[in-house]
Amino acid sequence: MVTKQTDLTRSKLLQAAFNEIHLHGFQAASIANILRDTGLTKGALYHHFPTKQELGLAVIEEVVRDQLDLMIFRRLRESERPVQTLLQIIDESICHTELEALTLGCPLNNLVQEMSPLDREFQVCLNGILSIWQSAIEDALHRELKTGGVRTDVDCHAAALFIVSAWEGCIGIAKSQQSLKNFSLCMKQLQDYVLGLLVPPAE
Repeated sequence: MVTKQTDLTRSKLLQAAFNEIHLHGFQAASIANILRDTGLTKGALYHHFPTKQELGLAVIEEVVRDQLDLMIFRRLRESERPVQTLLQIIDESICHTELEALTLGCPLNNLVQEMSPLDREFQVCLNGILSIWQSAIEDALHRELKTGGVRTDVDCHAAALFIVSAWEGCIGIAKSQQSLKNFSLCMKQLQDYVLGLLVPPAE
């Protein structure tokens, strides 16, 4: 029972910290706000996360990465037609993203821009997630290449790097412009790029 309560406390802290960091950025994130939102004490916070840096790194590893794993990585790994699944994920993003979500931008990309130049541990942690994302797409392309679904001249590594970069870029520019329309236009171009990697259907 004690362990379960401890886990619940830790989860509450991580979720509140994620919300605070997503809203204000890591450097401006307020410990006081996190404690207010959870109703917990400083002692409870520092028992789990002795420093603000450790809290931030845990948010990246256990909240940001888990969200991306649920939305993208796991679906690609488990799919029998991973490139079609990738296209479906992009389409869902186009159809279901709301302006409110674009207002704050991508949590991963926000932290990459803010913290990678400032903190080596953040940089390594964030790049680790980007590498997982790229590898998931590269693996999806390789698997479809082996079954004849992807063109043989496609450089799967380079294509995966471009897809992740373009995806994050679409969100970043939409955040800057506060434009859902431009987000959709950009993501549709990305979707067309992925479609162009496939072997054309026989006439």
